[in-house]
Amino acid sequence: MIDEGYIKFESRWQKTAPLQHDAIDILNRWRRPLYDAGLIGHYQELNVGYGNLSVRLAGTAQFIISGTQTGHIVETGPQHYALVEQFDIDANCVTSRGACEASSESLTHAALYALDQQIAAVVHAHSDKIWEQLRGSAPTTASDVAYGTPEMAYEFARLWNESEFPVSGIAVMAGHESGVVSIGRDLQEAAERMLAIAARYKN
Repeated sequence: MIDEGYIKFESRWQKTAPLQHDAIDILNRWRRPLYDAGLIGHYQELNVGYGNLSVRLAGTAQFIISGTQTGHIVETGPQHYALVEQFDIDANCVTSRGACEASSESLTHAALYALDQQIAAVVHAHSDKIWEQLRGSAPTTASDVAYGTPEMAYEFARLWNESEFPVSGIAVMAGHESGVVSIGRDLQEAAERMLAIAARYKN
């Protein structure tokens, strides 16, 4: 069963006016091809969205991420993003602000940014084909670890130290059905990595 869309950490969200930041234009630019490829979207039968993306604000630990339950939206705007200002992985807590609440995957994105300062963008996509083809062969988190938890953060740290993840920039979340992540030095690199893998396993 797909486990998706539910916030599992303590979310300290301040509702504000829509964010105004140049990074949102970049997020919108790369979200659309990911959406068109079915890597971001909405499970009709479950009525939950899936997939999200984020960019780090240069020189900080903060990042702008797509909001929770925005997967069904074709063209996103500033009102569909949140700024994660602080996070505490061990305490399972995320502090954010914006017109919508930060994605349920925010803690996973935070954990990935914490791995290396050069990681400046994260894409979390869903694809049955990629997940089935790469699970166990590409860097893969443990099957008993769920998304949005401190344990997932520790799993990515393990992959960073023990696998080719720092080079390939792609990892499979075995305990999160269909879940795959890519990282990059910018959003173009992270998105193109995911789109290239999707194209390879399209048929």
